[in-house]
Amino acid sequence: MKANKLKKVSIIRDATDKMSDANLKIEFSDNKVLPMLFGQFNSNLALIENKLGIVLNARGNKINISGTLEMSKIAVSVLNALYQKACEGISINEGEVNGVLRMNSTGVTKVNIDTNHVSTKKKKIYPRSHNQADYFNKMTNDALVFGLGPAGTGKTYLAVAKAVESLINGRVDRIILSRPAVEAGEQLGFLPGDMREKVDPYLRPLYDALHDMLPENQVAKKLDSGEIEIAPLAFMRGRTLADAFVILDEAQNTTPMQMKMFLTRLGENASMVVTGDLTQVDLPSGQRSGLFDAVDILEGTDGVGFVRFDEVDVVRHPLVAKIINAYAKKYSGKSNVNR
Repeated sequence: MKANKLKKVSIIRDATDKMSDANLKIEFSDNKVLPMLFGQFNSNLALIENKLGIVLNARGNKINISGTLEMSKIAVSVLNALYQKACEGISINEGEVNGVLRMNSTGVTKVNIDTNHVSTKKKKIYPRSHNQADYFNKMTNDALVFGLGPAGTGKTYLAVAKAVESLINGRVDRIILSRPAVEAGEQLGFLPGDMREKVDPYLRPLYDALHDMLPENQVAKKLDSGEIEIAPLAFMRGRTLADAFVILDEAQNTTPMQMKMFLTRLGENASMVVTGDLTQVDLPSGQRSGLFDAVDILEGTDGVGFVRFDEVDVVRHPLVAKIINAYAKKYSGKSNVNR
């Protein structure tokens, strides 16, 4: 469904200096979605006020914005983007508000949300930061993409979303999701059960992402038919992965030889995404990470894209970004022996 636009945006008192006070008024045409846009007890508006240092006064289908001209204009862009999402039936929660704020107040302010998103059977996934938008673009245009950065930045989730969209659209015939199980050595023998029972706990995040984008019966059907394959890294050896969207998650726990083996599986009409966090390497002390090795070797290679996420891109609980930043400060300047 095509989203409605703001009915009117007017500047009541103009200001030529972006730091001068301004008073803007915006009016919405669809009153039915405003409770979702404003949030319970206007909680979404309060979040925008706190982040931008402005004042929002809502009356009926109108909002008055008071603050500096620069921040007030950003507020208009944020409210317009959230309003369009609400018109599409997207739940406007704290995460959505923070994502749109991030997209509109950290550099590039014009992001085409009509095209820069991923559509799956259950939802549309929009980027919540400029690095996430860049990630979408690179996964569309490059055959091999590295998503590097801390937990909570959407590296794996967005890659699975892009893979599901590619399968639905018929661009690929299958999805292959892989992880080093437990550690680079994949020492699973001590665990009870058959191979699937041994590795499933370590591949759970990939299953969770799939179920967030496809109905449960379709996930089961595609797993049974082989359209979606989830397997530990060791199962990739000797294969040629053509007409597929291939994801290697937690790649920081590969050895250089495992990484080379995986990357050279890339076949015709295939896309490959490698994700990992070089600050969380679980390899034995002194063992170089295959992810660090691949980045060092392949950076600058045509057709290979790199996206580096940081705490600004964290889309989990706001405290996660603070935790990441605190650890980064604690260990800044200390070398990682596993690299």
